[in-house]
Amino acid sequence: MDALGSLLYEVRAEGALFSRNHLEPPWSVRFADRTPLTLVTMLRGSGLIDPGGGEPPVALGEGDVAVVAGSEPFSVGDEDGSGAAPLYVREGPDRCTTADGEEISEDIVLGLRMCGNSADGPAVLLTGSYRVGGQVSERLLSALPRVLVVRPEGGPAPIMDLTADEIGRDDPGQQAVLDRLLDLLLLCTLREWFSRPEADPPGWYRALGDPVAGRALRLIHDRPARAWTVAALAEESGVSRATLARRFTELVGEPPMAYLTGWRLALAADLLARTDETVEAIARQVGYRSAFGLSVAFQRVHGTRPSHHRAAARAVAA
Repeated sequence: MDALGSLLYEVRAEGALFSRNHLEPPWSVRFADRTPLTLVTMLRGSGLIDPGGGEPPVALGEGDVAVVAGSEPFSVGDEDGSGAAPLYVREGPDRCTTADGEEISEDIVLGLRMCGNSADGPAVLLTGSYRVGGQVSERLLSALPRVLVVRPEGGPAPIMDLTADEIGRDDPGQQAVLDRLLDLLLLCTLREWFSRPEADPPGWYRALGDPVAGRALRLIHDRPARAWTVAALAEESGVSRATLARRFTELVGEPPMAYLTGWRLALAADLLARTDETVEAIARQVGYRSAFGLSVAFQRVHGTRPSHHRAAARAVAA
């Protein structure tokens, strides 16, 4: 598995929150549920994404797919309504309010996962939000701009059509279907965006196409528990230690062992937060010989012990 695949394998939707909004201009919808990653597309019509923070609005044409990274609130509206009070504010998976914090009128609820001010409105906005977090997802999110947009040519339009159909259904296992569709949409959108000239992909993504650094990256992500050394990675990659170290550092932006340590500790942090496995078991799973070895490395990088990280993560999730 390559670096992008490994990151997206860990950044998987669970309880993905989809909404389909049918709108008559002027319109604006605000998203304040603080999910770390949201996909936005106009199934019909066009709109403007206001990312907040003083950043300029981003145009969204019909069929475009945007990824909004970061948990800060943002708005989507048409050219006339983008600066107006929102029709409603999404505060969470089961809560939408008016701009004043009041419960929204039932008139706005048009059906299953469907809201808006006109069932036949010329604008149809579709959104899908992730509710995941952790060190692995942060490695991906930190590589993304606040808003990225993929135009329809060569993009994930067929998947979007299928998603739009599934949103209105309530069959058994529907949430699992929507979760996997959101994963697929994200993967296709990011892969398409990273390949475009306007993108500024992270070093690890650019390195995937290199026969030396790319091979080493795949080895690290496939087998983090192996007792890797620069010599072992170089041998598996078919080059000398000096060649591997130079190519990897040039393309990825850090030496192989530094990258390996960061990846191991990111995996460990998420396992501590999401599982009940012992620190000893997690240590061996990510490539440390003992809980003590993991604890020393974890405290050096994160400034806290693994047990304290687990307790803090669970307190936040509670």
